[in-house]
Amino acid sequence: MMSKPHSPILNAPNILTLLRIAAIPLLCVLLLSPSRDSGFWAAALFSAASFTDWLDGYLARRMGIVTVFGQFLDPIADKLIVMAALIMILPYDRAPAWMVLVILGREIIITGLRGIASQEGIVIAASQLGKFKTIFQLVAIIGLLLHYDYHWFFSVDHPLLVANMHNVGMFYLWIATIITIWSGVDYLYKFMKVIVK
Repeated sequence: MMSKPHSPILNAPNILTLLRIAAIPLLCVLLLSPSRDSGFWAAALFSAASFTDWLDGYLARRMGIVTVFGQFLDPIADKLIVMAALIMILPYDRAPAWMVLVILGREIIITGLRGIASQEGIVIAASQLGKFKTIFQLVAIIGLLLHYDYHWFFSVDHPLLVANMHNVGMFYLWIATIITIWSGVDYLYKFMKVIVK
């Protein structure tokens, strides 16, 4: 009987996921300084890493090389880089500590519940709320990393629009926090409903 072929661990999607994890130390080094330049490059790195999150999933589906390793590592990479960014900006008061605690606490709790459900052979499908939560979190973090005023179009002396990126980031962080709580309660309800059965 022939063994079933399997995809190698080091395929293109998984390499992108590993690169996302490798970017975390560099992100942390950049955020050791609260300067405008450091924030800009940290935001650029975070944006690129966020793009690879979409790209590795797209490639895995398109190339038909979804692996257990990738399914395990991909969400961990996402959570690690979000946690790193939020924790590193806390000393600069760019985000309220309670919001960071809510976001990180939700991720830890839901990851634990998913592990329990998996041990029971139960799969609880991710909701659209979780996807919206991720999108708003990413946009919020990019804004908070940029932090300073940015002049858009024309010149600094004659800008068409001046945007305070900290305010932009906080606006989206409020939305992300609300959806984080909402999606966490929704997942907990689904989990209890399935487990009680």
